[in-house]
Amino acid sequence: QVRLVESGGGLVQPGGSLRLSCVASRSISRFDTMGWYRQAPGKQRELVARMSSGSITTYADSTKGRFTISRDNAKNTLYLQMNSLKPEDTAVYYCNVIIMPPTGGNYWGQGTQVTVSS
Repeated sequence: QVRLVESGGGLVQPGGSLRLSCVASRSISRFDTMGWYRQAPGKQRELVARMSSGSITTYADSTKGRFTISRDNAKNTLYLQMNSLKPEDTAVYYCNVIIMPPTGGNYWGQGTQVTVSS
């Protein structure tokens, strides 16, 4: 079992920055996948960015060049640096961990609200 706790969300003006953090309750192997997803009102949850197989990163087209995902294995923490924020980035952001076999598991945090508005 893995518990994930996100923090760092809030209200920011367009063009501003935020840094989200996700702390896991236990160590996560560098070979497990950790990522960020978001869900805006009335929309499906979508991938923002993820890290897998050590250091392979994947970004949604809408976040490339603006968002950066990183992880600190010593602190069991995943980060999402968000720059040049736009109103369309407004959503609840969720942390996700997929534990590889043989242990297995797919875990979600409770989410943190990000609102981009002037």
